[in-house]
This record gives sequence, C-alpha cells and structure tokens, in this order.
Amino acid sequence: MTKRTAPVAAADETIAVVGIGASAGGLDPICEFLASVPPASACAYVVVQHLDPLHKGMLPELLQRVTRMKVCEVEDGMAVEANHVYVIPPNRDLGFAGERFAVLPPVGERGHRLPIDNFFLALAARCGEKAVGIVFSGMGSDGTLGLAAIRDAGGLTLAQLPSSARFDPMPASAIAAGVVDVVALPTDMALHVVSWRDTQNAGLPAQATAQRYALQQLFHLLLQQTGANFSDYKLSTVMRRIDRRMKLCQCASLPAYVDFMHDNPIEVELLFKELLIGVTNFFRDPKVWDYLMATALPQLLAEHPNGAAFKAWVPACSTGEEAYSLAIAFSEVLEQLRPAAQYTLQIFATDIDDDAIERARQGVFGAGIEEHVGPALLQRYFMPAEKGGYRVRKDVRNTIIFARQNIISDPPFTKLDILCCRNLLIYFTAKLQEQLIPLFHYALKTGGLLMLGSADTPGHFNELFAPTSGTGRIYRRLDASIHRVANYFPTRVSSVSIPPASEPSDPSMNGNLQTQVEQMLLKKHAPAAVLLNVNGDILYIHGRTGAYLEPAAGKANWNIHAMARDSLRHELTDLLKRASQSSDMIAARGLIQRDEKGKPSQAVDLTAESMTEGGSLAGTVLLTLATVPLPPAKRRPRSSNPQVLELEQQLAQARLEIQAVRDEMQASREELKSANEELQSTNEELQSTNEELTTSKEEMQSLNEELYTVNAELQSKVDDLSLVNGDMKNLLNSTDVATIFLDSALRIRRFTDQSTQIYKLIPGDVNRPLSDIVNDLQYPDLEADAREVLRTLVFRERQIPTRNGGWYTVRIMPYRTVENVIDGVVVTFINITESKQLEAQLRSMQKGED
Repeated sequence: MTKRTAPVAAADETIAVVGIGASAGGLDPICEFLASVPPASACAYVVVQHLDPLHKGMLPELLQRVTRMKVCEVEDGMAVEANHVYVIPPNRDLGFAGERFAVLPPVGERGHRLPIDNFFLALAARCGEKAVGIVFSGMGSDGTLGLAAIRDAGGLTLAQLPSSARFDPMPASAIAAGVVDVVALPTDMALHVVSWRDTQNAGLPAQATAQRYALQQLFHLLLQQTGANFSDYKLSTVMRRIDRRMKLCQCASLPAYVDFMHDNPIEVELLFKELLIGVTNFFRDPKVWDYLMATALPQLLAEHPNGAAFKAWVPACSTGEEAYSLAIAFSEVLEQLRPAAQYTLQIFATDIDDDAIERARQGVFGAGIEEHVGPALLQRYFMPAEKGGYRVRKDVRNTIIFARQNIISDPPFTKLDILCCRNLLIYFTAKLQEQLIPLFHYALKTGGLLMLGSADTPGHFNELFAPTSGTGRIYRRLDASIHRVANYFPTRVSSVSIPPASEPSDPSMNGNLQTQVEQMLLKKHAPAAVLLNVNGDILYIHGRTGAYLEPAAGKANWNIHAMARDSLRHELTDLLKRASQSSDMIAARGLIQRDEKGKPSQAVDLTAESMTEGGSLAGTVLLTLATVPLPPAKRRPRSSNPQVLELEQQLAQARLEIQAVRDEMQASREELKSANEELQSTNEELQSTNEELTTSKEEMQSLNEELYTVNAELQSKVDDLSLVNGDMKNLLNSTDVATIFLDSALRIRRFTDQSTQIYKLIPGDVNRPLSDIVNDLQYPDLEADAREVLRTLVFRERQIPTRNGGWYTVRIMPYRTVENVIDGVVVTFINITESKQLEAQLRSMQKGED
C-alpha cells in the first residue's frame, strides 16, 4: 500500500457523515436506527425523507424523543458537527458548500424529485470513503443512484431488509442494482456503521513480500471461481477495491483477507462484483456523441449508398447504457437523413458480469437518466416503467443482443462496422492495452469506427487507426501490414500461476531458441485447430479460423455447429459424431467452399480425433481445418442412357418445385411480417395509452407517499395530544373546581364534571350556547359580563347565590391560545357556601352581643 500523503491526512479529519434516505413507512425504521446509535459515535447523521412541500415538518421533534443526540432542521450554511442529527427541510434539496450544508431549491417537478439521490451524490463527492448511505422503507427507486456513487467512492452502503419494510420498492431497487454492501434490520445497522468507522480509523499495514504473495493467491482464487483474470488490471485500481472489501470484512492485512476468502467462498464472488467497475450512463461525453451523429454515422451511410446491415460491438457494456445510446444515435441519424435505401444496425453488447447483463436485457432505468437524456429522446425512445423510471422501447431493444463475454479471454466479434469500447482500457495494464488495440483492428472492417473513452488512446499503433477530424475519441480503421495485425487472440483456456514469494528467473539461451523455433513452426506450418467438448462448445482456438468459422447472428453462441460456415456444417456434424464413437482419427477431405455467387472458392480438409487419454483433455475432441487446392474441373460427358436423362430431368423439375415452394414461403413470410407490423402499430397505441395511465399513477403514488409521511407525523402528534388531553382532564377534575370553557361566541367548548352540579350539562351539549343550558345560579348577567371580558380582556369576579341557598364565586377570565390569541373565556365556579354560612353565623353572634 502507498504511503499516506498530506492531502489524505487532511481528508481523514473530515467528519464521517451517515446519509439516511426514506419515504413512505420510513419514520419507524429511522427511529429504530437512531435509538440504537450510541450518542458518541463520532458521526453526523442526515435524514432525507420525502416530505409534503406545503406542510410544516414535525420530524425533528419526533426524532428528538428517541435519541440523546441533538436533532435539528438543516439551515443554509449550518456547520456539520459530529454526534448531531440533521433533517432536510420540506420542499428543498440538500448539498454541501465546503464544510457546511447548502440548502438548495428542489430539482424537478413535484412527483419526480429525487432528493435522496441528490444528497447521496453530494455526500459521495464530499466525504469519499467516509460516506455512509442507508435506504429505508419507501416507494420508487430514489437512493439507488446515490448509493452507487457512495460505493464507487469507497464508502459504506446499507439497505433495510425488504421483508421488514412497510414499503419495500426503495430498498429492493438498491439491492437489485447491486450497490448495497449490507442488508440488515434497522436496529442492527448501527453496529455495522460503528465497526466501519473504527476500521477507517485503524488503517491497514502493508508488508511488501507478504502482500505480493497474498495478491497472487487472491488472483488465483478469483480465476478459479469466476473465470476472470484480474492480474492484467492496474494494481492501484484493484487495491482500492480490495481495501474496501477488507474494511467491510474487518481484516487487518491482505494475507488475513485471503484466508477469509478461503473460508468464505461467497466473499470471492463479492470481491469479483466489487472489482467490476460499472460506471456508465447515457451519452457520456456529449461532444463525442454529437460528432458521431452529425458527421461519423452520416459518412458511414454515405459509403454504402445502396443500403447496408451494419454490425457493432460494445464490450464491457455494464448495464447497457452505452449500447442503448448507440442504438438511439443510429435511429436519430436515420430519422434526420431519411435515406431511400434501407440501413440496419445490429449491436452486440457484452460484459463479464451476469447480473449487469441481465439488467441490461430488461432495459429499465431509474428517473436519474433524465439528467443525461433530453426530454425529446425520452419521449421517442422510452416509456414509463411499472415501478417508476423508464423502459427502453421494444424497437430499440430488439436491435441489441446482450451476452456474457470476457474481452480478455473470449474470441472477439468480427466484420464489425463500429466498435465502442469507452473508458475500459484505462483500467488495464499497458501490456494488455497493446494486445487489445490490434485485436480491435482485427475485429473491424476497413474504414470501421473505433470509439474510445476520454482517457483512452490507440497508443503507438498509428498505422492501425487514424483519428477523425472532429474529435480525438473516434478513430477509423486503416489497412495495415500483416506483421502489425493481432498476434494475440484470446481463448477460454488461460491460467494464472502462483510462483513463490521469490522466484529466480534465469532461462537459458537454448531454452529461448527452442521456444522460438517451436512457436515459429506452430505459426507457419500447423493447421488451424479447435478444441471442443462433447456438446460442441469451443474450448480453445489455435491459428486463424476465420475462413471456416464466424460468429452466428443473434445471442453470442460459441458452439461449433452455430459458428461453422454453411458449406461445412452438415459434413462437420457427421464428422464429429463419427469421431466421438471411434478412437481413430476421422477425416473428411476435399470439401468445397463456395463464395457468395455460388462458385467454388477453396477446398477444405477436416480431421477430428477424440481425446481419450487421461488428464485435462479427456472427453474432448480436437478438430483441425486446413485449406487445400481446388481439384481440377472435370468435364462429364453427357450420358446417352434414357433412364439417366429421365432422372436428370426429374431432378431439375424437383429443384424448380423446391424453388417455387421457397418463393411461396418467402411471400407468406412477407405477409406475416406486414401483419406483425400492423399488430405492432396497434400495440404501440396501447402502450401510449398505458404510458399516460402510468404517468398519472406515478403522480398519485408520489402524492400518496407525501400524505403517508404527513399522516405518520400527525398520528404521532395525535397520540401526544391524547396523552396531554388525559392529563389535563385528570388535573381539572382533581382540583374539584367547576370550570366551563367557552369560545368567542360563548358556546361550550369543554367542561369539568363538577360543572354538572351547577349547569344541567351532558356530553352532547358541547358547541351549544351556554345560555341554552338550565342552571341554579341567580346570575342573569353572566353572558353580558363574559362579553365585556372579551372586549376589555379584564377578568371579572362575583359572588353569586343559587336558588337552593348555595353560594359560588364566579370568575370570568380570557382564554389565551399558545399563540397568545384570545379565543373565548374560562368561567370557574368556586363553592363558598360554607364561608357564607359561617359569615352569617358570625353576624348573628355579633348582633346577639350587641
């Protein structure tokens, strides 16, 4: 590992920030998570929830009850402090300006905003490997793109276990995208965050010799379990990804991590996924795509005025954005030029990651593509997906074939017009780059287009490719000397040896000469050969086989029966069948191959031999293919036998009938194709109607999420109010004071149980005027006094007798709300009957003494 520099040390001082994204049903898991976080975790926590833009948020108040950390709503320019919880304001986006928060205007229309993704992207850019992203319950896919950015920056990503979420689309989307490191319950996530933080602070020691040997073992494990050889990837890129997995597994050294991989084979798969750099989006480097559509593709069409069926290959396509961008660009050019001839483009998009290929086949992308794809292109080439986001239209999807292929170890596609390999070479070593560039030259036709990324170049192979005039990232294939054409042809059989930590390297000159001679003999005199398994799948290719084999159209298929040219296919099937049943070499010689006009072009000798010896070749078949001179044409004298003449006439008649049947089948196919096009047109109309309904559904769904969040907050507030109401009722009843609350119109709002002894009140009298209720007081001016108190805001107090001889002190006071607004009066009745009776007795005693 490299030595830390001053800037890295400065970055270590950055406070770790935990971003928490949630929507509908997210309040409970957020509370559970914060309740389990220790108050001195040395992290800052930022809660980003989908909130109603027109409703004042109560989330800070609700979260403060479950954590001892300070909870507050973010204000623009607020500093980021550890052991604090920050809540996004309603109808705002959140980012960073240096070491402080930046409260930003919302991006997008209501119902299509992605505040979680926006904050996570900003968090990844600011904190890098100290960023943590968590996605809880919610609808849609907001947060998936943001988690991908945090993961690519070296941070930690977590998602709620979908089965525990009230609404699982948000965590399920992130998990399906493969951007989540940990899937857990909210109560268990705090432990993962704290452990990650401790690992960040601990650092990882590096010991050169042990590291080197452990790295070789690691590469071997990856090759053994996944078939991928990462030894030709740039070491700095690989070590960053390995370092991240080591921290997740809490391994202090690379040898310890390799031991962990031996004990946990699933970790090999997880590291394999980590090492696959799936950074892609639509129309990356817009200037390159603008030039392609404005100049390069029109020139390609102009070179074929009678129409053409073009082929393109997009290696390392990841989730398909580059391939779909190319298909859309080609369709746009055809739409703009509207050529009279017919042009088609068949795109082969390949990747080593099966999960990425599967996602690419689905053609479904999140709402985040709106940032890279304009509204006009979205409308023409996409339609709303069922669970939010966009789905590529079927006509665009049908132009692309997705397949698993390793550009390092699998044979390439050939006879291509376009090869789009963008931002892949930068991850490879210089040696591998020098092998792949000639391979691209071999795969392309003369004049074909090679599209490279902003950091990629053909290197010193200037005689193979020439840059186009408008941009330095699109190259044209040139004809080159045979000595510069690819001498590296990838095959499936490859291995990585694990030498000891210090392996001497001192080969003899004789060994070198022998190796060179053997290589020269193999290259010049050995026939082309193919090693097959029992099913006919190609395991290894030796020599140039392009004259006999070619990739089949459609899904990538490396079976010999699919790749064999038409003139060899039937004889090859019989030859392999006989070879598998015999231990001898089976040969078929002098097979004639014909050109496009049907004339003989060359003769081929085939031999097949079953490998019966033990070892790794057991059960395989070795097929050799060699070109031989065409036999001289022989003139066959016309036979005078009438029977032979009759058979020849019948054969010619049968051929004519077969041709007629073929013509009829072709006509039927065209009619079926026309009917299919009509059905497709009807289907598109139905899809358009479905899109409108889906859009309305998405808007309603977004509104429902906001209402659900508001309802959860209000329900919490209602529970609090119910508790306070019970406390107040018990307090008033315990004072044994009759109290009646009146509104500004002197209607009854509330009363205590003691009030029923003075006024004949029942629960149904609430909201009735007090003057309608029968009472025992001799106080006809009560309503007038109450109105006077409302007018002057000065309380009144009187001693009033009752009709049954009792006395009450009646006090009328203004009713003040929490906002200090007068909204009625409070009338209290204190029983002073005993005081009056004592007063009367005292007066009687005084008169008796007088």
